[in-house]
Order: sequence, then C-alpha cells, then structure tokens
Amino acid sequence: MNIVVGITGGIAAYKAVNVIRGLVLAGHDVHVVATEAALRFVGRPTLEALSRNTVNTDLYEAVAEVRHVAIGQAAELVVIAPATANTIAKLAAGIADDLLGNTVLATKAPVVIAPAMHTEMWQNPATVANVELLRSRGVHLVGPVSGQLTGRDSGAGRMAEPDVIVAEALAVASGTARLRDLEGVSVLVTAGGTREPLDPVRYIGNRSSGRQGIALAEAARDRGARVTLVAAHVEVPLPSGVEVVRAETAARLLEVVSDVAPRHDVTIMAAAVSDYRPVAVSDAKIKKAATGERLTLELVQNPDILATISAGPRGGRLVVGFAAETAPSRDELLELGRAKIARKGCDYLVVNGVGWTTGFATDGNEVVVLDAAGDIVFEASGSKMSVADGILGVFARARSGAQ
Repeated sequence: MNIVVGITGGIAAYKAVNVIRGLVLAGHDVHVVATEAALRFVGRPTLEALSRNTVNTDLYEAVAEVRHVAIGQAAELVVIAPATANTIAKLAAGIADDLLGNTVLATKAPVVIAPAMHTEMWQNPATVANVELLRSRGVHLVGPVSGQLTGRDSGAGRMAEPDVIVAEALAVASGTARLRDLEGVSVLVTAGGTREPLDPVRYIGNRSSGRQGIALAEAARDRGARVTLVAAHVEVPLPSGVEVVRAETAARLLEVVSDVAPRHDVTIMAAAVSDYRPVAVSDAKIKKAATGERLTLELVQNPDILATISAGPRGGRLVVGFAAETAPSRDELLELGRAKIARKGCDYLVVNGVGWTTGFATDGNEVVVLDAAGDIVFEASGSKMSVADGILGVFARARSGAQ
C-alpha cells in the first residue's frame, strides 16, 4: 500500500520515526511529506533511511511532475503524526500553503491524524471546533492521550504511541476501524470516581481518573451512537459531541442514571462508585482541635447502583458493569468477576485488575469481559481507547444478533 506520512513541527516529531518504521516493516511503501518546521526536530537523512524514499518538503519541487497533487492522488492512506494545533487548524480551513496541505486536499484516501500539543491548546475552543469539523468530514483521529508533555507539563495532548498509530491507521485503511455500527443506538456511560463529602473541604474517594469511561464515550460517539456521559470526578478533559451530566456522589449518580438509563439502549457503568459514605456530614471544616489525636468516622453503605439498574425493567436494553479488583492471580480475578455478575444481574461485566501502579490513572488497561453466564466473551489489553473499541464491539454484535 502507498502510504504518505505527514510530519509537522512539534516535539513529538521524533516519535514519527517509529510510525514510519512500523509501516515499512508491515510491508508498505512509505513516502514522507515533512513541513520545514518538522525538519527542525528530526533530520531528513533519518526519515529517508527509514522510509527508503526521498523526503518531500518543498511545494515547488518537481513542478513539471505536478508533485504537489500527484503525491496525494497516489496515496492509499495518509497519516499525519504529529498533527499540531496549527496543522489541524489549517486542515479544517482547507489551507494549502505547503506541500502537506496540498497533499491532503488532493487525496481521496483515508486521512488519519495523531494530534500532539499542550493541554491548553488541545482544550482551546478553536481546536475543539476544528477537530469536530475534521471528524464530520471523515478524518480519523488517533489520540491524543494523557501523559508527560514537553518540560514539566503533564496532561491531555500527548501523541499516541507509534504502535497504536500504526495499528489504527492500517485498520482504517482496511475498513475495520471506527465502524459506524452504533448508528441509531443510544449509549449511557458513567465515568470517574465518586466523592463522598466529610465536610466542605474533605471527602472519601478513590483513584479513578475516568480515562476508561471517557474513552468508551468517545469510541461510542465515533461509531455513530448518541452518547450521554454521566461524569463523577474525572482528571481528563470531557469529550465533545456527547451530552454530559455531572454527578459527584453515589446518591446523585444513582438519581441521574435511574432517570436517564431507560432512554438508552446500552448503559455502561464504568464509574468507580464509593461503597460507603459518612453517616454525618459536617457543615463546617472539621478541626483537629475539636477532634483530638483520633477522628472516628461512621460510614454507611451506598446504594448498589449497578444492581438497582439491572433489576429494573429493561425491555431489551443492555446493562454493563465494571469490576476493578486486586486479585493476586488471573483465576482469582475471574472468580471474583463471576461472583459479582451473579450478584449484580447485569448482561456483561468488564473485569480488570488494579493496584498501586496498574489500572487507575494509566493510559493502558487489560480487561476480561464476562457474559451473564460467567463465560469469557472478550479479552483485550492496550490503550484505553483500543480497549474501549473492543468492548463496544461485543455489545454491537450482541445487539445486531438480537435484532
């Protein structure tokens, strides 16, 4: 396959080297179109050695061959990694003041972009609008993810890893990625960790960042679903193109989900809900001088939201639960999952192991999906977005089989 890799001027350009290498090793003919700014971050000899082709940069090279159009016409796939905020803005506006812009305008091939920028730039309303416009035109996005950025910054905007970009780009080209198999389906997703207040300052909570739930909402949206996201406390940006309802406590989450779930075909309970809440909540900050060296808290169990929703009238609607467990082995993890789905009564349960350094607040995940009988119907590990796509594929197939 003839693949054009566009590289733009961001620090993540060094990672594009491995995108090129991955595509070449997969047997494809890779042609690099680099902006002048990109070459300030990674050298032309490196790009040519890995791609095994001349790097194209100048809009006015080989004018007699009409190269500014020919490269795009010949492409069977265009991958832009990294795609800076500036590049995304120019693509959205159809600006073609360099060879890469001309190539994108001239191609009829699928276009995949891997955004990379600082969090503030990714969240800027201009970038949000540009991304939505590109999505509406059929441009495929891979990432960005949350993680370490340039300097001391950390947050959303880090370019996806090269192997993820390669895999998703090739899936797009083969027609197997971002299927619109949830067109007409309404999906409710809960995400993040609930917080139960002790006083106006303190709370009981958990380490969930909301990444997996938000990835599920984004993946469902990209597959054509109408999505409602019920967000507890999350540490990553909320997605565009979905309806968002905030619910910080377990009681509020139950209230919202009970009201909204009957209007959705699929309910995915990915939020990490606090099992307990304080019996009494202080109206003022609890002072050490008033409590002494020890503070005793009395807690009461929160309602079981998953069991409540599962037990209610459903009319063919799917209910999906999540189970984060600290089991020491796979067998024990599955045993805990099977016991939980039997108690909860949901249609599927997504089970994943968590610990001090796994599961929570990471870019990757490893899950096993059980059906109501406790049988394994799906397993996946990788980025939370790829895991989300795999999970949604299970439900899409289940719904199509039931219709």
